[in-house]
Amino acid sequence: MRKFITKYSQADVKIISREISYSSFLRVDKLQLRHELFGGGLSDVIHRELLVRANVVGVLLYDPDRDEVVLVQQFRVGGLNEKSSPWMLELIAGMVDKDEALEAAAIRESAEEADCKVIEIVRICDYFNSPGVSDEKVTLFCGKVDAKNAGGIFGLASEHEDIEVVVMASDDAFKAIDSGAVNNAMSIIALQWLALNKQELLRNW
Repeated sequence: MRKFITKYSQADVKIISREISYSSFLRVDKLQLRHELFGGGLSDVIHRELLVRANVVGVLLYDPDRDEVVLVQQFRVGGLNEKSSPWMLELIAGMVDKDEALEAAAIRESAEEADCKVIEIVRICDYFNSPGVSDEKVTLFCGKVDAKNAGGIFGLASEHEDIEVVVMASDDAFKAIDSGAVNNAMSIIALQWLALNKQELLRNW
């Protein structure tokens, strides 16, 4: 299979100006830029606003002996207009601290949000969450855990986290995608990866 390689790079974008237009819980930068065109030459000046975010990790915790996944449920302001519920069933996730290794962040978040100890960890993929408006880059992992005693309510009060741990059979988690109970990209990507790679994971773990 041929690897796709774009002919363009960061050097093919000309930043005319960049300034912070808003900074609170979120930071928004206002930019003027031009970029190379597929047909040759440069684009006109483009005005964009960019939501600036730290790198994020997501962790699908999986117990291969019990064939169970550990997910979390919590309120998400982005789901306010969702008629079913703004509480979402999702992966353990969080922002990466400065100079923190991605794997270390995944292990830390697993302890903070679910009180789970990661025994082994496998990198799934990296992707941009919403590149049309944000620079947020997500790295997904699958972590091996013992889910026998998993459960409870966790999170950091200082960050207003109220997180319920949910343990379910992997097949039930896959079905939750079809039913819409799992409706966020991070969780769908990780669960579909597990569905495709579970047998190989079981052999290795």
